[in-house]
Amino acid sequence: MAVAEAQLYAKVSNKHRGRSTSALLEPLLAKGFPAHIAQKALVATGQKTTEDAVKWLHSHCNDPSLDDPIPQEYALYLCPTGRLHSRLQEFWKESKRQCGKNRAHEVFPHITLCDFFPCEDQKVELLYDVLKRVGDRFSQSFPASISLTLHASPSYLGFFIDDSQANILKEFAVAFSSEASALADCHVKTSLKQFHLTLAHRFYPHHQKTLEQLAKCINPREPCQWVAALYSRDMRFVHYQRLRALFQYKPQNIDELMINAGDLIYVDPRQQSDVSEGWVVGTSHRTGCRGFLPENYTERAHEADTWVRHREYVFDTASRSITKAEKEPNVKLNGEAHNLSVSRSVTNVVSLQNAALQRGVLVMHHGERVDQIFGKSWLQQCLTADGKYCRADLNFPSTLPRRKDSMKQFENDPPLSCCGIFQSRLIGEALLDQEVTVSHVYSSPALCCVQTAQHVLQGLKLNPKVGIRVEPGLFEWTKWEASKGIPNFMTVAELVEASYDIDTSYRGNFPLSSLVPSESYEDYVSRSSAVIKHIISACPSKGRGVILIVGHGSSLAPLTRALTGLPDRDSRDFAQMVQKIPSLGMCFCEEQKEENKWQMVNPPVKTLTHGANAAFNWRNTIMED
Repeated sequence: MAVAEAQLYAKVSNKHRGRSTSALLEPLLAKGFPAHIAQKALVATGQKTTEDAVKWLHSHCNDPSLDDPIPQEYALYLCPTGRLHSRLQEFWKESKRQCGKNRAHEVFPHITLCDFFPCEDQKVELLYDVLKRVGDRFSQSFPASISLTLHASPSYLGFFIDDSQANILKEFAVAFSSEASALADCHVKTSLKQFHLTLAHRFYPHHQKTLEQLAKCINPREPCQWVAALYSRDMRFVHYQRLRALFQYKPQNIDELMINAGDLIYVDPRQQSDVSEGWVVGTSHRTGCRGFLPENYTERAHEADTWVRHREYVFDTASRSITKAEKEPNVKLNGEAHNLSVSRSVTNVVSLQNAALQRGVLVMHHGERVDQIFGKSWLQQCLTADGKYCRADLNFPSTLPRRKDSMKQFENDPPLSCCGIFQSRLIGEALLDQEVTVSHVYSSPALCCVQTAQHVLQGLKLNPKVGIRVEPGLFEWTKWEASKGIPNFMTVAELVEASYDIDTSYRGNFPLSSLVPSESYEDYVSRSSAVIKHIISACPSKGRGVILIVGHGSSLAPLTRALTGLPDRDSRDFAQMVQKIPSLGMCFCEEQKEENKWQMVNPPVKTLTHGANAAFNWRNTIMED
């Protein structure tokens, strides 16, 4: 047993265990489920219906922790509903689109009344009773409307509650805490911080201005009914990451995890160091089972996605509210008043900001290379006795482009596989469907990058209207080429002869001779920063087209972070990050002309995901006994 889990057992092992009188429990006991497991199922589903609990029990039939006495943790939140909640959700969505994810996106809009505390399964109903009783007692004194004042700092943005109203909320929280602690035999603490509703937290300082502009569009006097809600979470996975399955995966081996689309997975980052590249080990929230699963079948989920909502108390203040719909409200930002129109919303600001967008930069990892599938000796597999190329598998290219020097140079500068060509064209077609206008294309001198750019342009139906500018400065971190040196790339003349649409008038900012083996991480980041600045300055700022840059897995972070003003990634986790970038992985940056800055947003097309397809030998597979 892990030390952490042993400590959790110790918290509950010596407590008195009462008997539940829940009407939901009896049908489960009648079906033969043990009382402690039936109570766990009810708690895990929010004690809503017997049917939900039975479904949970069937899903967790192979859960190795089903008998564990570890309780859930509970928290009491005050949550807005109605139009104010809708405005806050608009802010959540737009702030994530424009500035990327921050800590506030992990949870829904709320005011914390009582922080998370453990409570045994059979005593959870007592919490419900306390919430109802205390809510009734405060129903008449609860504020008819809560006055919210906007405060901002370089790492925090949110609404604070006026003192007089905060005192009433504090009294309500203290009353719940005292009675719940006494009746349910658990230690409930009220929030020690000043009551607040967080809008953004732990964001990059240069996003503060954008976030403030979006926040000023929220009218805090929008009609709102406040609800005190009790939430629970699994205390074993508090510090884990959450992933959401995008596709179904059926295990191929006994140690793999069965997942369905939409499943939530708990993943401990500390346990991933020994896992094979492209895989993670995690625990299913739906089944409780643990195993390996392909990482590219998932996306990051929010912390609150795995929480369970239990009971709530609605404060009905409508009869005591004063209608002010015709008045022009004021929002205070750090004490300074700003007039806002009720009809104004986040969408209005978004449209104004979009009007100021001038250009976009799409940085793309090249498509699948032959050596990634067939290994470093791929060329030997395709050479006949007389030295001619003949593909040994349908995923090898049918032919190789002609080059003046030895064919062996392809070993260090491999081409795309046939699947890589298809991937690239598919991305181009998707960009065409989204009506993305590509005005300029830059490529690393690596053959796989030039080919990716060529086939993306084919998918966009832009051949030969837009020429590919071969920029040596876009080649990957040369430290990873230390064992074999800088490859001998095909020349521009050879690429043109091979029918690639190359812009022959372009002269690279970094000559090939400037690439040195084993450059330091700092030198590589500096080179990437200089290249992106050169590319931006070389492309007319009056145009609204997208600049396509095709590079390597190592290209995405240095180029986009330099463009958006983000600090460099730590060199210690750079390699691990690059390994997670799949073929045709991409990042997209938009220019905000009025603010003279770039920001990273969602790419204009969806990701491309597919499974492995191993080599098949019919004789060994079908004919063997």
